[in-house]
Amino acid sequence: MRLLDEEGEHVGIFSIQEALDKAAEAGLDLVEISPGANPPVVSIVDYGKFRYRQKRKERKARKSQNTGGLKEVKFRPNTEEHDYHFKMEHAREFLELRHKVKATVVFRGRQLSYKDQGFDLLEKLAEDLKEYGQIERKPCMEGRQMTMIISPLRERN
Repeated sequence: MRLLDEEGEHVGIFSIQEALDKAAEAGLDLVEISPGANPPVVSIVDYGKFRYRQKRKERKARKSQNTGGLKEVKFRPNTEEHDYHFKMEHAREFLELRHKVKATVVFRGRQLSYKDQGFDLLEKLAEDLKEYGQIERKPCMEGRQMTMIISPLRERN
């Protein structure tokens, strides 16, 4: 086994028993760091501190991980131009933050006969946001609502 000391410095290659003896001498624990390596890597550390550091590292990784949630922007079939631009800017910000955007046009009462206005509105939104996202699900009616989902563009590496 490849043995590392408390500071993480390479000590040498020892048998399991010799490594355990060195850890006992130091009054610390022997922890297997990399079991897949050849030979396996073990380290002399305080196990409590080791677990604490591991949990902090996992928490930091989870924190920086982007879940990419779903944000919704609602319109009406006769939404005015200023309101449209205001909501379109919100959708653009969501896409820049790597969230999917669910654009919904809500119809009430007799507005249901103006489905083509809702469809045109969603098509215009998709056209305005094409630099930031692409249509994941085309506009479709769900009861009294017409919905479309736009997902952010893939990042180019």
